[in-house]
Amino acid sequence: MHNTGLLKTLNQPLVGVMLLSAFIVSFPNVSSAQQRRPQRPNPGTPSRPFQTQPFQQNSTTRPLSSGQLDTNYTLGGGDRIKVNVFEVPEYTGDYQIPPGGGINLPLIGSVNVLGLTTEQAADLIAQRYARFLKRPIISVNLLSPRPINIIVAGEVTRPGSYAVGLQGGAGNDPGVQFPTVISAITTAQGYLPTGDISRVELRRKGGRGGEQVVSLDLRELVRTGRIPQDITLRDGDTIFVPRVTNFDIAEQRNLASTSFAADPTRPRTVAVIGEVTRPGSYLVTSGATEQQGNNPTGAPSITGQPTVMRAIQLAGGITPQADLRNVTLRRPSRTAEKQEITINFWELLQSGNVDLDLIVQEGDTIVIPTASEVTAAEAVQLATTTFSPSRMLVGVVGEVKKPGQVELQPNSSLNQALLAAGGFNDARARSSEVELIRLNPNGTVTKRKVKVDLAAGINEANNPILRNNDIVQVGRSGIAQVSDPINVIAGPFGTILNVIRFIFGGF
Repeated sequence: MHNTGLLKTLNQPLVGVMLLSAFIVSFPNVSSAQQRRPQRPNPGTPSRPFQTQPFQQNSTTRPLSSGQLDTNYTLGGGDRIKVNVFEVPEYTGDYQIPPGGGINLPLIGSVNVLGLTTEQAADLIAQRYARFLKRPIISVNLLSPRPINIIVAGEVTRPGSYAVGLQGGAGNDPGVQFPTVISAITTAQGYLPTGDISRVELRRKGGRGGEQVVSLDLRELVRTGRIPQDITLRDGDTIFVPRVTNFDIAEQRNLASTSFAADPTRPRTVAVIGEVTRPGSYLVTSGATEQQGNNPTGAPSITGQPTVMRAIQLAGGITPQADLRNVTLRRPSRTAEKQEITINFWELLQSGNVDLDLIVQEGDTIVIPTASEVTAAEAVQLATTTFSPSRMLVGVVGEVKKPGQVELQPNSSLNQALLAAGGFNDARARSSEVELIRLNPNGTVTKRKVKVDLAAGINEANNPILRNNDIVQVGRSGIAQVSDPINVIAGPFGTILNVIRFIFGGF
């Protein structure tokens, strides 16, 4: 009995010690605060290389998911961060990340945080400090982000590299706003009409390797206002606006009015050739152009956007031989491939669809072809449109009542020119036939005899359509050719011949 009680007495402390030991083993570190100072490493012990596989990606560049874009902020040269080591304030500090990405921390030396998120950087630093601290608690905060350097390429006005500043506050100010895709395109002075904003590519480097490529449909943003299409940018992003393959004439004019399209007020140089009054190169602008007083074509004041029609007006308008059904717009692109767009302006005249009047782009060439046939009805209709000059000047000389230069509506006929000059001088004119003299665009001069029929409609044989600067010469009748020399010689006796001419005025 005594032995049994003694054993109980001896066993009780032993059980208590065993229970206390089990409790300590189960909870070796309650808090990092229990270890306030690091364990110094043995100088003779070689350091082991630190493994960071959980935070590294495959260094081989590869496209990632095109539907999901990593929106996490990754650290880079120029960022200012704060590394906080919990309950070890002497190891806490602010750091400016150098271009290489390595920051020099107390005790553990250089740590490369380039391409890591703040969470990944905190985990990496914690693993490095784990060699000296028990359960280190590390946080990394972004104090001031670096400027955003991006590349905008493709069909934009000024492709290139841009440093885009952050909007709003800075440092610890939560109001900092990163630039977006649309603001980047606007910084490059807008996309060109050759650009396809339904397939804009955003290329983003993925951490320490790889590349993400997403396709954005900015037309959807214009149509529906869905902001998720306008993604915020990160340093090193590339925005590429591809060349449009299926050109939609009706849509182009509407998209050209967006805030991130090329500035419509920016002057652009356009060539206009073919059947226009003054072929050549013109600086097309928006707004009003004052009428030139010495302009022989009488071009009117031109207002509005820099469109194809405006360029044609600056070139003096079309000639009577112009084919408005097959106007060609040759447009260069950044890829050195030219687009050819056919515009049917006759449809615009019939339907009033102003979307057909495209806004021109720098370097465009507008070609007005020659029509194989222009009917009299079409010629009269074209004369009253803005494609034609407001007036044309024709010289009517010889035996008419008011010889000189007459002002006519474009596409006027020979008979209209004769009537504008007062008609034939019945006593002296040879009214059966006139001579039409024309200065051609190549510098040559053509002359032809036209049998006059004042009752005929517009036709090439008897009543042709005239061009600007044509000359109509009305000759003298046979009796006038005989009487004029005699009048010079006879003087007063010429009165008798004048009476004869009055009686036989038709000769």
